Amino acid sequence: MLSAIVKSALPKYSRLWLLAQASVRTMSSSDGPTSPFTTLAVSRPAESITHVELHRPKKLNTMNKAFWREMVECFHELADDQACRVVVVSGAGKMFTAGIDLMDMAGDMLQPEGDDTARISWNVRKLVTKYQETFSVIEKCPKPVVVAVHGACIGGGVDLITACDIRLCTQDAWFQVKEVDIGLAADVGTLQRLPKVIGSRSLVNELALTARKMYADEAKSSGLVSRVFPDKEAMMAGALEMAAEIAARSPVAVQGTKLNLIYSRDHSVAEGLDYMATWNMSMLQTQDVMKSAQAVMEKKSPKETVFSKL
Repeated sequence: MLSAIVKSALPKYSRLWLLAQASVRTMSSSDGPTSPFTTLAVSRPAESITHVELHRPKKLNTMNKAFWREMVECFHELADDQACRVVVVSGAGKMFTAGIDLMDMAGDMLQPEGDDTARISWNVRKLVTKYQETFSVIEKCPKPVVVAVHGACIGGGVDLITACDIRLCTQDAWFQVKEVDIGLAADVGTLQRLPKVIGSRSLVNELALTARKMYADEAKSSGLVSRVFPDKEAMMAGALEMAAEIAARSPVAVQGTKLNLIYSRDHSVAEGLDYMATWNMSMLQTQDVMKSAQAVMEKKSPKETVFSKL
C-alpha cells in the first residue's frame, strides 16, 4: 500500500523537491527567513512548507561554528513565520551529516577560555548550553518538523533528528552515536531524547556505549524512524507528501497537538490532561473547529478547507 502511495506521489512531489534544490539559500521577506545562511539552504517547495537543507555537501554536511548559530536563527524565524506550517529537514550530497566538524570546533572544545578552573568550567558550561539550543530550538518550534535521512547520520546528526517530530530514512541510511569514540559523552540531546524515542533502554545504552552503527531496518523496528524508502528521491517525495497533509490541517490544531505531545512526554498523564484542558479552554474557541466539522459533513478533503494563518 505504501509503495503504491509513494509511486503515485512521486512525479508531483519529485518535481517539488527538484525545484527546492534550485532555490536560493535565502528567502524573500514575504516568503520566510531572510538571514544569509552559509550552512543551510532554505526554500519553499510548496505552499506552507519550508525545506531546510543541511548544505555543506563537500564537507559531508559537518557541523561547523556557523551551523550551530544558523540553525537557531533559522528556526526562530520559522517559528514566527505565519506562512510556514510545517518544516522538512534533509541533507545535501551523499549523506545526511557526518556530525561535528572537529577541525572547526577544536578551538572551542579543547582550549576553553578562563583564568582558573572555575572560570574555565563556567565558560565550558555556557558553550555546551549554547550548542544544546541548536537542536532544542527544533523541538520548541511550534511547526511540526519532518526529517528525511539518507546515507550516514553520525554523532550530532542523531542529536538533531531526535529533536524532530517525524523521522524518515532511506534503505541505505545508518545511524551512529559516535561521541564515545572521540572521548566524550554526547551532550546536546541524544542521551536525553533517544531513550524517549526508542522503547528499549537496553538498546539505547548499547548504541551510546559501543558507538555501533544502526541500519535502516533496525531503526524502523526500534521506532527511531517511522518509514523507510528505497532511495532519496522516493523519500523526499514521501516527506513532501506528508508535509502537505499536515499543512492542510488547521494550524491551531496541528501546533496545539505538537506542543501537547511534547508536554505529555515530559510529564505525568494527570499533568498532561490538566495542561490539555487549560490549553483547549481557549483553543476550542477557534473558527477552525466549525470549518473542519463542516468539511467532514460535506465530505470535503482538508485541502479544500481554507484556514487563517497562525
